[in-house]
Amino acid sequence: MADAPIIAAKEPKMVDLEAGKDYFWCACGQSKNQPFCDGSHQGTSFTPVKFTAEETKTAALCQCKQTGNAPFCDGSHMTLE
Repeated sequence: MADAPIIAAKEPKMVDLEAGKDYFWCACGQSKNQPFCDGSHQGTSFTPVKFTAEETKTAALCQCKQTGNAPFCDGSHMTLE
């Protein structure tokens, strides 16, 4: 059975993304720099999700780690207890 990620927060984090820039989204929930990876996943089965911003904009990034559209929020946090 795979490890379950830690729920960092039950709401998305609004972040400013820059077109063409690479980002690493925290998939484990342990990063102190949510929603971005800080290397806290070392020694776990998790790896960060690398993505490149397609455009310069403000985006809602998932912090509950349950999204089906990583790294972006898809509203999954609303189903958590």
